[in-house]
Amino acid sequence: MPDWTYHPLRGIAAALLGERRSQLAALKALATVGSLPGGGRIVACGLGHRHAPRRLAGQIAGVDVRVRLGAVVPPAVARHAVRALPLLGAGLIEIGPVSSADVGQVRDAVAGRRIPVVARTSDPDTKAALVALVDAVVTDDYVHPRSVHEAVQALAEPSTVVFATPDLLIREGPGWFARVIDAAGPVGGRRGFSWLWGLFLGVGMIVAGLAAVAITLGPVLLWYDRDYLGVTTIGPHLGHFLQHDRISLAGSMIALGVLYVGLSAGGIRRGWPWAREALLVSGWVGFPTFFYFVGTGFVDVLHLVATLALFPFFLLATRRRAGGQRRPLPDGPRRQWRHALIGQLLLVITGLGIVVGGAVVSVIGLTTVFVPSDLTYLHTTTEVLQAANPRLLSFIAHDRAGFGGALMSAGIGIAALSAWGWRRGESWVWWTLVLAAISGFGCALTVHGEIGYTDLGHLAPAYLGLAVTIVALVLARPYLCARRPIP
Repeated sequence: MPDWTYHPLRGIAAALLGERRSQLAALKALATVGSLPGGGRIVACGLGHRHAPRRLAGQIAGVDVRVRLGAVVPPAVARHAVRALPLLGAGLIEIGPVSSADVGQVRDAVAGRRIPVVARTSDPDTKAALVALVDAVVTDDYVHPRSVHEAVQALAEPSTVVFATPDLLIREGPGWFARVIDAAGPVGGRRGFSWLWGLFLGVGMIVAGLAAVAITLGPVLLWYDRDYLGVTTIGPHLGHFLQHDRISLAGSMIALGVLYVGLSAGGIRRGWPWAREALLVSGWVGFPTFFYFVGTGFVDVLHLVATLALFPFFLLATRRRAGGQRRPLPDGPRRQWRHALIGQLLLVITGLGIVVGGAVVSVIGLTTVFVPSDLTYLHTTTEVLQAANPRLLSFIAHDRAGFGGALMSAGIGIAALSAWGWRRGESWVWWTLVLAAISGFGCALTVHGEIGYTDLGHLAPAYLGLAVTIVALVLARPYLCARRPIP
């Protein structure tokens, strides 16, 4: 029976449930999540299933298939496999071998199927019972590759249909379909200038972040800040608090710019469709957070100028363009690959954690503004601050909510890059994540230390995120930074 679990967790799941039970539990979970509204897209995106090129379409036994790439599953797990495997990139499912006793299981499995399902049997009576249930009944044995390379070679012949065996999926894991589709995709082609606009967008984000750092370390308040608050100066303690908010926000902006530069120059330029989609999703989460000012009541002029200047670059960068891509390197040594999978999982979790953290910060910024440790650091209460200056809370709320929005956008970029861009030899992925981590974590932790805001509970998420990121990048470096052979 194939192993449907994600490899880094296989040992844990097997220890808790037993090998067979862990495999079936993972398959059931995947099928269940995929059946929920929007669940199929979440699973497909999370496990790296991308768009298959048209040349991989074809037929099997007279049945049209979108991708000539499928899997052989036994009747006992067919119901869950038919619902789960299409989310990973499978274009068809073969259930087999099927006996007369398995007809009921096949009937349950094919109900509501999303892709063609064929059944394999050599028994005439069983075949007669299956004809009305499945898309085709076959007796022939199709191509069963032993690696990604063999699958790609077989798919080069337009009439060939490739099926992954249980043994192959045990060895290669559920990402095998996506890796084959990537490797069989087009190489070369017209890429357009979308990547260049994305590069300008990323550089603009970095420049804006650096400018925010310079302003915060200098006057802290600009003329429109002073006009809004009705003051010319602020106390040093409150000034330090504002600095910690704004430099943390600036670090997130720089990290986001680094991610956009990497996705554009390393991904979109080379024709990877997932790179454009990662930029698209991250941007459509980040740019609308500008409208947080509706909830805070304060409009930051420089924030407005930066948004208006950079948004056109975002639109130009995410236009659909035909393009090509590089052939991915083979997965290499098994130990190296497994370590890379652990690193990938850790970084996806880190990215999603940052998204959740950003959402929490946004909600706090738009509601209570402060967490208890903030008020402890300031040695005051919300009521005292409100009485001192009625506009102060909305001013601080803008920075906090904006920081949350930048975190969400950056977290999505990290999670998407880690989930979709994990290919051996793509060193730009590793360097992009390294520089983004240095920018984001470095700015936040440094400014907290400089102003003496070192509450462990407040900083625990940042310390944990940094530690997990370091471990993940160390594990992944040999895989992502593997050298390509010289032609």
